[in-house]
Amino acid sequence: MSPRLAFALDAAWKAGRFTLGLFGTGAAVHLKADRTPVTEADRGAERLLREAIRSAYPGEAIYGEEEGQSGGGDARWVIDPIDGTKSFVCGVPLYATLLSFEEGGVPLLGVACFPALGEVLYAERGAGAFWNGRPARVSERPSLEGAVLSVGSHMGLVRTGRLEGFLRLAERALATRTWCDAFGHALVATGRVEAMVDPIVERYDVSALQVIVEEAGGRFTDFRGRPNPSSEALASNGLVHDELIGAFSG
Repeated sequence: MSPRLAFALDAAWKAGRFTLGLFGTGAAVHLKADRTPVTEADRGAERLLREAIRSAYPGEAIYGEEEGQSGGGDARWVIDPIDGTKSFVCGVPLYATLLSFEEGGVPLLGVACFPALGEVLYAERGAGAFWNGRPARVSERPSLEGAVLSVGSHMGLVRTGRLEGFLRLAERALATRTWCDAFGHALVATGRVEAMVDPIVERYDVSALQVIVEEAGGRFTDFRGRPNPSSEALASNGLVHDELIGAFSG
């Protein structure tokens, strides 16, 4: 484990633990300009992560959901303090604190901490993915027949014109579930489901998860199969990936 990954693990876990202090407490919810919710847990966790990065790696660029971009250059840290704020405010423990480090838009390491579950996934490019310290691996199911698919948002499918394609997938799969946001991608990386369909994302939603899924043996692309997605994402065990892309191109 590199010093950067060790730092990221420690920082993400501490920020995640901070969110637990406000989880299930009825913390005030505010709406941002895009009508998405934000809480003091989101803002506080991002502040903690930014402070930790500035202390350990002064001068390096940081991009976060709540405070945007600071610094420039080809490399940057990417923060999503709470991925799954809607789950958080509903008292559902499937939210995550995400942290990654990118160069040239490609994540080199990523951490996904699920503080309310006591779980953490992490990966470093070329070194494999791990789930609570054990190797993480995608499933070996070869096709959509009998597969389980997760989806981020039904309305997201509607708004992006992806609903018809998803229904084609659902007809063949064993089950579809809205195990949403980072948790859906974590399920792919740990072999518990075959795919996660995420029709609307930002880069901070997926940077850490991309390297985790890929290092677990899966594929992580946009709906056309292009790498390093920033507005939509398909994560899979790799074996069903072309079927996913085909359903959305039909």
